[in-house]
Amino acid sequence: MTDQAVDTSGPASAAGTAGAKEPPGAVPPQFFGRERELKALQEDVEGAGLDTLAGRKAARARVLLIAGRPGSGRSALAAELARRLAEPGDYPDGVLRVPLTEPGGERVPSERAARGLLGLLSLTAPPGTGEDELAEMVREAFAVRRALIVLDDAVDAEQVDPLLPDNPDCLVVATATGPLTGIPGVRPCTIGGLDAGSSVQLLARTIGQVRITVDPRTAETLTEECGGQPAALTLIAGWLAARPGASVADVAKQLRERQEDSEQPAATQPLARAFRLVHDSLPPAAARTLRLLALAPAGLADAHTASALAGCSVSAAQSTLDDFVRFGLLRTNGAELPQYEVPGCLAPLVRAVLEERERPAEIQLARARMLERTVRRLQACRAVTDPEDSPARRRLAGLPRSLRFPHPESAAEWLRIREPALLAAARAAVREGDLDTLARRLVAALVRALAAHRGTEDAAPVLYGLHGLVLDVAVRRDLPREKAAALLNLADLDARTGRTREALARYRAALDAGRAANDLYATGRAMESAGGAYAELGDYNRASDWYGRALAQRLGQGERAEAARLYGRLGAVHTYAGRYGEALRDWRAAASGHRRLGDLPAQARALSEAARVQEYAGRPQESLHTCREAVDLARRAGDVRLQAALELRLADTLDRLGDPAAARLHRASADRLLGEKGATYDIRSTSVET
Repeated sequence: MTDQAVDTSGPASAAGTAGAKEPPGAVPPQFFGRERELKALQEDVEGAGLDTLAGRKAARARVLLIAGRPGSGRSALAAELARRLAEPGDYPDGVLRVPLTEPGGERVPSERAARGLLGLLSLTAPPGTGEDELAEMVREAFAVRRALIVLDDAVDAEQVDPLLPDNPDCLVVATATGPLTGIPGVRPCTIGGLDAGSSVQLLARTIGQVRITVDPRTAETLTEECGGQPAALTLIAGWLAARPGASVADVAKQLRERQEDSEQPAATQPLARAFRLVHDSLPPAAARTLRLLALAPAGLADAHTASALAGCSVSAAQSTLDDFVRFGLLRTNGAELPQYEVPGCLAPLVRAVLEERERPAEIQLARARMLERTVRRLQACRAVTDPEDSPARRRLAGLPRSLRFPHPESAAEWLRIREPALLAAARAAVREGDLDTLARRLVAALVRALAAHRGTEDAAPVLYGLHGLVLDVAVRRDLPREKAAALLNLADLDARTGRTREALARYRAALDAGRAANDLYATGRAMESAGGAYAELGDYNRASDWYGRALAQRLGQGERAEAARLYGRLGAVHTYAGRYGEALRDWRAAASGHRRLGDLPAQARALSEAARVQEYAGRPQESLHTCREAVDLARRAGDVRLQAALELRLADTLDRLGDPAAARLHRASADRLLGEKGATYDIRSTSVET
């Protein structure tokens, strides 16, 4: 055992599994000892590496490994090391923390870890970006930065390697249970338990020096019963602090009695016995709440989560959570909107006691209550962004006060803080598969809330993952309508980020799903979007074919506005392909459709495109006549900006026809119109959307 102590009672990360960036000026938790390890680790940072000894500059960031069992204080040591190294300002781009293991013990996928690390730098990867591209983005981001990265609770080297910067000015501190075989140059530091003196110091911080002084020998015996593990000592200290009348000898005796009944491996027995002692000493309602916190997504809970799981009031849940923090069972971020975290070393113990003491039906009911509460909170979060007199706000007024948000700002802050837990809840609900109806409602409510508060562009990477979850449920439950919708949403995001071929494959799959569901909207949208994808790829023959199919369906359904718009898309594709006769026919059909709908601006734009095609076809006089007709329509519609743009186009046509005087008149007219409007106009905006 080593001879130093570490306090592991630091605050919970508000960012959960997405990572955390230490706030400037934050007060670190009290830290005990580990000076020998800290000194050795700091010497490793300053010492020469193998590359330097060989006369070469290091190619990558140096990696320090702190290895130890869960509960040994490895994360606290990493945090203290990072704080000390960053204090002189050697890492101006900050200390970034990314956890690599879920509370349930599952490894965090590399894609999510990389996105979390980029997010801490306020960088966003496009939706659907693969692991290799994300790893490259990480390397590029840190190539121009000097940062300290803490990779907490790594499972293996394959998980760590994609997150390592190719920049020796950065430093990586990783924590793990064992070695990271496969990463060259790792400098390991293995930690164990604490010596008696440091352990006693940790106990005294919570229960006071008097109870230690009364029986110092028994206090040392107690630390031996805890194996010197900081997590076990923290639990026992919390137990004693809640019982002023209990002596150190009392708790030492109880731990010894539990040793005979423990089935845990010897190395993990102290923490398991300490946890069982604390759990069994709780009032029944509190003990049940603690057990059910094993169901909290990403190990993160707030008062509403605990209230729904336990079936109690929000105020009672809040009080219980605060008690758990004092007992060392939970950590909290201490924010205005507090969030509580089950320490990673306790998570498997909490889950084990849940499965032992609770019936499966009760566990499923608690999960259903939690998901239902989460859905209602998300609905309230989105509804508060609507106008005061909207139906959504009227429905919001009917919810209990505890579920409502006073204003959009508070809802946005709640969504920001809870986003990692909400995403984890959605993933878990879909993965479990036994509450798919609630899972679908949860994902839908989360999509709407994110879009309302962050906008679809900003939230696109998150929405991509959520649409993927919808697709998983739709495939599993054979729901073709939901499958078509999910495929269309995913394809749109693929197309927006330049993955056109991937988008095309999904549009065609969405068409099949839409046909299976007899969903005319989905099939029409899929055919039109497939046409757009082919146009983007420059395959104008297939583009016109798919647009033609979509147009036939719209005409068959009597959707005149959509048909007019599709005529315009066909006209644009034929124009790109140089098929000017077909393009002119389609643009005139588009103009005719808009005329029947009474949409004069759209009719003017369609005619302006027809004029462009006539000019391309070498018919300038006809182009001039059509453009004048478009200008007249814009004037009748009162669209000054459109009229000005068409006047400029008319002037360009007159210049090419050799009439500069008339062209100057039309340009002057456009300038006058723009001056009256007080703005400029981009002539490209006269084009019908293609």
